[in-house]
Amino acid sequence: MKLITLSISNYISSATTFASFNFVNMASPKEQVKPLAPANSHHLRSDEEQVVSLHIKLGQRKYIQCCGCVSAVFLIIAVTAIVLGFTMFHVKDPKIKMNEVTVQRLEFSNGTLRTDTNITLLADVSIKNPNVASFKYSNATTMVYYRGTEVGEARTPAGVAKSRRTSRMNVTVDIVPGKILGVPGFMSEVVTGELTMTTYTSIQGTVKVATVKKNVVVELNCTVSYNFSSGKIQGEYCKRRARL
Repeated sequence: MKLITLSISNYISSATTFASFNFVNMASPKEQVKPLAPANSHHLRSDEEQVVSLHIKLGQRKYIQCCGCVSAVFLIIAVTAIVLGFTMFHVKDPKIKMNEVTVQRLEFSNGTLRTDTNITLLADVSIKNPNVASFKYSNATTMVYYRGTEVGEARTPAGVAKSRRTSRMNVTVDIVPGKILGVPGFMSEVVTGELTMTTYTSIQGTVKVATVKKNVVVELNCTVSYNFSSGKIQGEYCKRRARL
């Protein structure tokens, strides 16, 4: 009986040991399958981060350099445009000048002004264009006044004053003697030996510089004194004005 009991106890002990061994063997493969982190993984990750950071810095530097170049180009263009706008592309006033005035056929008969022929006033007028573009003007108008009364008018044809050149025109004005005789004080002025008249010339035109187009009106007012003895103009005073 004791022998049977001892055998049963040994059998149970052996079975328990075998089950424990199998449990250990079943669990151990799972622990062996789990991968172990390499020893230098931290260093590899740090190198990759440094490479990425270096690429980012290089990209930022190129972006800053590109923006700087573009800004410099725009700045140069802006400065150039401003300089050209105040120098070459700036529309300047054309200059008009009365070079010479001549009076013809201002004659007397029996102590009075002849009325059978008109008096002729010849004016040599020049237009100086200081712009880089041509000044195109329409028909010019010249009027002659005696003591505030209009006694003659003339029109000259349209023309062009080339860039930075001077254009000249001859203006011929026919003065009606009857209009001068109708002005009070004419004979008293004849006695003094001088006849003072005023002329007014107006020229309208355009100046186009690049995309800038300006309408220009040039005006010239002159006061001239005619000497009966010499038959010439002995005094001349002119005032010019330009409107843009």
